[in-house]
Amino acid sequence: MVVIRLARGGAKKRPFYNLVVTDSRNRRDGRFVERIGFYNPVASGSAEKLRISAERLAYWQKNGAQLSPTVVRLVKQNAAQPAA
Repeated sequence: MVVIRLARGGAKKRPFYNLVVTDSRNRRDGRFVERIGFYNPVASGSAEKLRISAERLAYWQKNGAQLSPTVVRLVKQNAAQPAA
């Protein structure tokens, strides 16, 4: 099954997550098909906190990809933000 989930990056105590499309059997930070965005929970000031490619997200959902619970929350959060 294809799933859209977060892959952790960044340093110790400074997390950075990529939104990736991957096979559900792959490891969390392992091989992925496509990177469709990122989430930076420790962004401050004018730094961008969340970016999701809506076109690619819609494409993968149309082709049967499932969203992880955290990604569902982030997508809803992104939809509520005004486009800048």
